[in-house]
Amino acid sequence: MTAEPLSLATALASFDTLWSPRVATRVNDYDVRVAKVRGEHVWHAHDDTDEFFLVLDGELRIALREPAGERTVRLPRGSVFTVPRGTEHRPSSPEGASILMFEPTGTSTVGDRHDEVPSHVDATTGHALAL
Repeated sequence: MTAEPLSLATALASFDTLWSPRVATRVNDYDVRVAKVRGEHVWHAHDDTDEFFLVLDGELRIALREPAGERTVRLPRGSVFTVPRGTEHRPSSPEGASILMFEPTGTSTVGDRHDEVPSHVDATTGHALAL
């Protein structure tokens, strides 16, 4: 963490890897992560924490498996959405998007329960920014 302001555009320009979030800063015990995404992530759930998404650019879709059935929420640029803890979900973006997420430090990108992780998805707890 730095004592200077961080441009999210600069942070996002510092890497190209998809589905591989970078920790922009920390707030108490939470990471503020930025990521570039395109295509589909993996179905997964976080048993003990909600997951907050803010779309910085593009459009993100989040498929949800809920008691009432499966649905997909569409998040255009500037939209926020919180996936409740324990809810199976799969983010995707056919055209590509840049997103910001709030998650407790140490939270895995593939959650506590997940399908097989494809090679294009980085199973990580977040990478440091290399600015």
